[in-house]
Amino acid sequence: MAAPNTSKLPKDFMWGFATAAFQIEGSWDVDGRGKSVWDDFAKLPGKTMDGRNGDVATDSYKRWKEDIALLASYGVKSYRFSLSWSRIIPLGGCDDPINPRGIEHYNNVINELIKNGITPFVTLYHWDLPQGLHDRYNGWLNKDEIVKDYVRYARVCFEAFGDRVKHWLTLNEPWCIAILGYGRGVFAPGRSSDRTRSPEGDSSTEPWIVGRNLILAHANAVKAYREDFKPQQKGQIGITLNGDWAMPYDDNQENIDAAQHALDFAIGWFADPVYLGFFPPYMREVLGDRLAEITEDEWKTVKGSSDFYGMNTYTTNLCRAGGDDEFQGLVDYTFIRPDGTQLGTQAHCAWLQDYPEGFRSVSNSTCSKVDLEAEADLYRRYKLPIYVTENGFAVKDENIIPREQALVDTDRVNYFRGTTASLLAAINEDGVDVRAYFPWSLLDNFEWADGYVTRFGVTYVDYETQERYPKESAKFLVQWFGEHVQDGEKPATATLAEAPKLVKKNTDASVSSKASTIEAKDTAPVKQEKVKKGFCARMSRYLATVTALLK
Repeated sequence: MAAPNTSKLPKDFMWGFATAAFQIEGSWDVDGRGKSVWDDFAKLPGKTMDGRNGDVATDSYKRWKEDIALLASYGVKSYRFSLSWSRIIPLGGCDDPINPRGIEHYNNVINELIKNGITPFVTLYHWDLPQGLHDRYNGWLNKDEIVKDYVRYARVCFEAFGDRVKHWLTLNEPWCIAILGYGRGVFAPGRSSDRTRSPEGDSSTEPWIVGRNLILAHANAVKAYREDFKPQQKGQIGITLNGDWAMPYDDNQENIDAAQHALDFAIGWFADPVYLGFFPPYMREVLGDRLAEITEDEWKTVKGSSDFYGMNTYTTNLCRAGGDDEFQGLVDYTFIRPDGTQLGTQAHCAWLQDYPEGFRSVSNSTCSKVDLEAEADLYRRYKLPIYVTENGFAVKDENIIPREQALVDTDRVNYFRGTTASLLAAINEDGVDVRAYFPWSLLDNFEWADGYVTRFGVTYVDYETQERYPKESAKFLVQWFGEHVQDGEKPATATLAEAPKLVKKNTDASVSSKASTIEAKDTAPVKQEKVKKGFCARMSRYLATVTALLK
């Protein structure tokens, strides 16, 4: 018998790119969509770095077909994207009407993906709670109402799309929803004890209540899918969690313990209940009665409520004991080693440095030996296949450098070179069952509180014209997966010097620039007939470019 090829990924390995509805769609008031909590929050003074919002974003609600053509040109096998709850059920509630135009839109997206040989990997909820539910009962703070409304929304999606969608994610990064939205107050709905940020909220209790309610919403949606849809639809369903790795600052036992405590709060808070059926003991020790309880009957639904481990992982933190941040497990985070050197290359955002060794570590975690390599550690602890649902890098100052320079994104290429090598090693050397990898992100987009200042895309977006330009990182990933997926067809590669322009300039847009950010006024909705008229011409040019690349 021939030895396995350790330089290859399995032939059924899923790779593609990831996006989220609010970050790319725009069209906030088009075709019956209701408001989400982010629509008004992003317009409040000081809530985004550049004062901009998601009203237009990358205009992907109108340009979805061209974005799928871009994905096809990259040769991806899959695409992770989210559905907008308020586009499907504008007011959000279990008794509120369904918007048929929202259903039609996502049906069109799913069908076009499948037509192009791309498997849809769908997130039900990526932070955009319908504003109507927040106004009615404070959204995620109300256990009885939010669980009921979320499960109804999930059922609508399973019914409408489950005949074609076989990979579901219930929630994206519940830690961010609870801590950033109800603790620090920097994400919608912006609740916090800090009255300079919010007129209401209690950071000592609300995040833990919201966390419990998110777990229950997830678990009950999974229960509904498994009982009423999975027998016929034959799909999988799970959750995707934060997965940044934690390493001890040095060999002192207190810092070794600190790294474990950081993992308990960042990963174990949601992973341990969902996969093992209990909260981390250290969380109970720190929070006491503030850790919102799950009843005995509820635990029966929660435990085992994921078919796989969805992992978003970006970086690694060095951990020291003695921190005062409860949200980080009373652990101090740093990127500076004891000898004064940096852990890795600094990204545009302060929380991210390039450290690919941590990527391999987080997937192999036991969450009890923090010196082990992480990707294998998570696999050992939770014993389920891993889907890497986000992993990416924001190049420093990419928002202010000329486009031609931004396309040569060497730091991002180096980041992906390291993480893909770690991915290959985790699978072939550590024996970790990793089945998918979705870099963040397909496009530069609205990056939440960062606005448009931070760019994570492998495709550059000119926010004035909405034209898309593949970066060197896109070329690297296309080539790498073309070479490393067993028996895979070699995908098309994008020529960066003459990148295909997918969209004509939007003449309705009014744009101004500043030194540190790009600030644009909201564009008026493009008339549908104008889009249709230009589409064939754009696609002809685009496909001609791709054809030339394949020769």
